[in-house]
This record gives sequence, C-alpha cells and structure tokens, in this order.
Amino acid sequence: MHWAYADDTPSYVEAPSPVPGEAHVTADQINGEMNSVLKARGDVVVTRDDQKLTSDWLDYYQAKDNVKAGNHFTLTRQHDRIDGTTIDYNLGSRTGTGQQPVFTSMTPAVPATENTPGVPAKQFRGDGQSVEFRGKDNYRVFDSEATTCSVGDDSWYLRSSKLDLDYVTGIGTAYDAHVVFKGVPLLYTPWLDFSLDGRRKSGFLYPSLKGGSNGFEFAIPYYWNIAPNYDATLTTHINEKHGLILAGEFRYLEPSYSGTLYTEQVPDDQTTGHYRYLWSGSHQQTLAPGLTFGYDGTTVSDNNYFSDFGDRYSIAASTNLMREAWVNYGTSWTTGNASANVLWQRYQTLEPSDSATYTVPPYALLPQISVNANQALPDGLSANLFTQITQFSHPTLQEGKRMVFYPSISLPFERSWGYFRPKVGLQYTEYQLDPYDGSTAQDITRSLPIASIDTGLHFERQTEMFGASRTQTLEPRLYYLYVPARDQSNIPNFDSSLNDFGFAQIFSENDYSGYDRISPANQITGALTTQLFDNDTGREIIRAAIGQRFYFNSQQLNADGTLSDRTTGSSDFLASLGGEVVRNWNLDSFYEYSATTHSPEQYNVSLNYQPAQGKVVSLRYRYLVDGTIDEYGNTENQHMVDLGVQWPVTKQVYGLARTEYSLQDRQMMEQLLGVEYNAGCWILRLVGERYITNLTETKTSFWVQLELNGLGSLGSDPFSTLSLSIPGYSKTNDIQP
Repeated sequence: MHWAYADDTPSYVEAPSPVPGEAHVTADQINGEMNSVLKARGDVVVTRDDQKLTSDWLDYYQAKDNVKAGNHFTLTRQHDRIDGTTIDYNLGSRTGTGQQPVFTSMTPAVPATENTPGVPAKQFRGDGQSVEFRGKDNYRVFDSEATTCSVGDDSWYLRSSKLDLDYVTGIGTAYDAHVVFKGVPLLYTPWLDFSLDGRRKSGFLYPSLKGGSNGFEFAIPYYWNIAPNYDATLTTHINEKHGLILAGEFRYLEPSYSGTLYTEQVPDDQTTGHYRYLWSGSHQQTLAPGLTFGYDGTTVSDNNYFSDFGDRYSIAASTNLMREAWVNYGTSWTTGNASANVLWQRYQTLEPSDSATYTVPPYALLPQISVNANQALPDGLSANLFTQITQFSHPTLQEGKRMVFYPSISLPFERSWGYFRPKVGLQYTEYQLDPYDGSTAQDITRSLPIASIDTGLHFERQTEMFGASRTQTLEPRLYYLYVPARDQSNIPNFDSSLNDFGFAQIFSENDYSGYDRISPANQITGALTTQLFDNDTGREIIRAAIGQRFYFNSQQLNADGTLSDRTTGSSDFLASLGGEVVRNWNLDSFYEYSATTHSPEQYNVSLNYQPAQGKVVSLRYRYLVDGTIDEYGNTENQHMVDLGVQWPVTKQVYGLARTEYSLQDRQMMEQLLGVEYNAGCWILRLVGERYITNLTETKTSFWVQLELNGLGSLGSDPFSTLSLSIPGYSKTNDIQP
C-alpha cells in the first residue's frame, strides 16, 4: 500500500511509483491506521493495475482490500467507465456494488486482415438504479436504459430490469427488456442477448417483416453458435398466404472441408393444401494433396415454388435446378501437368403452371470423366491430350455414351514484343447410342483434324497528353483456323449450342459449346486492341478494340448437324470502347454489326459515375435482335434502358432508385424506389420494388428495416436486391465520411 497526503495549502507529496498488484492512494487528506482503515478526503484517487477510482471521500479496509467511497465516484477499468453516488468495491476480486451508475463501455476497433473484415470501435452507454460488479470486465446494471448513441442522443435505448455486460465472453444480456425508438416501444422480450464486440453468439435474432405480392411474412430467426467453425440458423416464418414455413441453415468449416445445408419446409400450404419444401446443399473437401470432391444441388417440391416464395432473381434463375457431385485430381511435374475430373450431374426442370410451352430438360451426366494433360517436349514443342467419356441420360430423348479423344501438339514462340503459336490436333469422337424410337443401337464415329496459328504483337510508347505522362499500347492479333466440313446430322445433340458471338468467342476453335457439333473453318480472325494508361496512377483511361472474322470456305454448320452455304464472306463486325475516360466516369460499350442484314445485331452502352462511396449513377442501354417473329411477321428485338441511382440527399439521407424500361414493349419492366437514413447509431431503410415476371403478371415487394447499431436490426434486409439492382451500391454502414 502506497499513500501520500497534502495539507490545506495544498502542497502535494510525490508518491512512489505504483507496484503491480498494490493500491496507490492520493487525496487532500489521509488518516487512519495502516493495517486497519485508511480514510481519505478530498480529490481522492485510487489506482491499482488498470483500475482507477476517484471520489470525494474514501474508506479503505486494507485487510479485505475493500473500499467504500462517495459522494460521487468514477471507476475506470480498461475500456469501461462508471460514475455514481456511492460504491462498495473490492480492488482484488473486482466485485462490489454501486448506486446510481452512469456507465460507458468502449470496445476497441479490430483492424481488417486478409481473411476477415475489420470491426469498428463500439460504444455502449447508459444508466441505472444500481450496479453489481462481478469480476474483471463483467458487471450487472439494475433498472437500466442503455444505447450505442452518442452522449445527448437518446434516439433509441434498451430498457431492462436487469442488464448483464460481460466483456470476457463478449455478450450482453437484458432481462424484461423493451426496445424503445423515438419514445415508442417497438419490441418487448423477457430475455434478449446481443454481441458487445462483434463476436458470434447463440440466441434469437430480431424478427423480420416483409411484404408484397407473395404476402406479408413475419419471421423469427434463432442463431446457434455451435462452435467457432459450426453454426446454424433456425427460422420460423408466418406467411399470410401460405401459413407456417420452417427454415434452417447449417454451416461448417474445417481445414480440409466446408459446406452449407439449407432447407425450407411448408407442412401444409394454405394456398395449395399440400406439403411443400426446398432443399439445398454444397460441400467441398480435400481428401489428399491434389484430390478434392464436392457436391452442390437444389431441389424443390413443385414447379411453382420459386414463383410463390422467391424474389425476382430466384424466379429468373430457377428454370433448371442443378444437382451435381464431382471428384477432381490434379498433379504437376517439372515439364508438365495433368488433371482428371469425374462429374455426376442432373437437373430438376421447373414448368410453372401458367407456362404455355414445354421446356426440355438438359441431359443428365451419369457420369462424365475428363482427363487433360500437358507435356513439354524437346525443341520447344508442347503436347496436350484431352479425353472425355460421358454417359448421357434423358427421360424422353436419345440416350447413349460419347467418347472424345483430342491430342494436339504446338510450337509456341513467346517474346515480350509478341507471340507465334502454331497448333495441330485431331479430334476423334465415338458414340454408342442406345435403341430409341424404334431404332436399334448403333455406333457412330467422327474424326476431324484441327489446325490453327495464333499470332500477335505488342507495341508500347510513352506520350505526354493533357499535361500528364501516359503509356499507350497497340496490340494487333491474327488467328487462322482450319477444320474440314463434315455433315453431322446423324449425331445426336447431347450438349452443344451455338455460342454468343463476341470477343470472348471470336478466337475459339469451335462456334459451338460441347463436342456434338464441330463447326467447319477455313478462316482468319483479325483484331486490334489499344489501351491508354496514366503513368502516375495506373488508371486505364481508354480501352478500345475492333475485330472481325473472314471466311475462305462457303459452308457453315447448323444446329441440327446439317451443312449450308454462307451468305457472306465475313462474320459480324465487333467493336468495344471503355475505360475511365474522365476521373470517376467509367464507360463500357460493345457493338456488333451484322454482315448479313447490314444493320446492328446488338449494342450496349454502360456509363457509371461514382465519385465516392454512396454516390453512384449507372445508366445502361442495350439493344439485341431477338430473332422472335411476332404475330405480324416482324422480328422482335430487345430494346432496354436501365437507370440506377444511389445519392445523398442530405448528409444523412440517401436516395435509391432504379428503373428498367422496355422500349419495344413500351412499359416499365422494373421500378425500385427507396431511402436510407443514417443517424449514426441507427439506420432506417425503406425500399419498394415492382417488377414484371411476364408481359401479363406484375409482382411487388417492399422492405422496412430499422438497424440499431450494436444491437441488431428489425425488419427485412433489402441489401441483396439493392446490390443487384444498382451497380456500385454501397451499404450505408460502410460509407466512409
């Protein structure tokens, strides 16, 4: 025990430096017995390790290491500060009681790492009738009101008869709790726990409410923090149209495997009178170095599940629900590498009850085995072998087995200023077809040589432009491809479809995906790309490219495998332009001009202005010749304008809007309007959406969410919808001032 005193002058006596584990007391006056009770009066300060107690008066019972203090006290312990009238406190065990506490706890910020996001500093403050100190970083406040808002702002608070704040476990627990916002009680619960420092915890999450065409839905989720690498969320939904919906999600993460299981169960749908469900799961696992396996799949009870329960994005993506499992193996050596893959895949194809057409499901792969190997040879040669065996299964179409054997050899010449890559190969395909539609089983083979030369140059120059140093590149490229023409009408089409024509496809060996259709080629493709960079920042100012293919043969392959004559000697002309031409203005555009109709086949322009987080304007315009013929014999086109905006109206209010307009149909396809109000310690989001699922049906959705920083959120979260609707959208919480 160290102590010092001063007389009424006052002239303070310098006390020895604190010793760890010992108390140090200063005051205007100190008297009493060293081994009994010390009485300190006037500007009392007691320090012990990371504890500091100040008061008007203090009695220190040294044998028990206990203090009693008043008429006003302030106790600080690491990140906590508690003010009150009187206190009875043990400095050693850090236990005791205090009256009329006013407390403030500050959780320090956690910086972001490569694998985890950062956690900002969090303040939690409040007051109560009394406080019970329960050890290091742990105390209980009775009849309290607490909030994360700054001093002077009581926009919301948590009122409870008993509030436990345990900074060792990182969990706060309120009993007989009311959540009050702007003086209005929003929620009552006999028990509520919440994270004090961002750590995961088990407990009920705040209920959510959403509405729209699919009915009002109230949901109560329960989060179960099973272990640091296991958790589950169980949610009970009450939907006004469909009744009770039970949902559960289980997640797991181990060093060698990870995955997710999710389900929705509708025991008795009030609309259909049937049991309905959704199951979804994914898993990835490393069995040994280079050897992995996994699965991914979704299944639902009926064709209308997503139209009844999903949003516009799940509806659009739910025609074919994939279920697949795979095993992969890869290895490498000094002069080459090899990989093998076994894939099992099938689909659940959904046909909504209002659909006028039948959708043919894709073939199931039961299984598909692929092997790919590369080997460096002497004199700069490189050999490649791709082989694949697939068993195709289908409920109504031709079934059979396909084997692909494709060896090739190349002699790549690579330099910093360019490249020259000749390649020659032979693609051999064999089919073993099952009996079908009255025909007997048969075998079909096809052999096609494939030869190509891919060459390009790279030019670069330094230049001064607009008073700054720039780098301009120029990259011409030529690609020659030869594949002889073969009629393939006797070969079934298991998995081939014509690829979209664009820069990603113009340099490929085949116009078709898969291996059932191999397009003939005697052609050369030319392209020219240029880029302009700012040397100081590395910003890409301009990126421009043009490209076109020229044919030396007159035949082309149709989707049914027959050959027909080309009507032109060249492909469509392609052009693109993009870059951050002006600071914060990003341009991206693509143009395709048809060599057949001598008119645009498609074009799109996207202009995005984003000077800062929370400030974005996105304007997109796209045109595409659909090819569908309407009832008047005219070709239908897709002609769309899309505008998305997030912009601050005031310092705290952000407006949100998105509209997608179909010029050919002369109607709005989607409209979204919302507002976010960020008050610092709470955020309010109001979002409404109206969209068309087809030309006759319109659906609506709306979200209302109140987020109380540090406590949780009430309502439904519109984040996924906003991020998909408005390119560059920033969640208001993440916007840096």
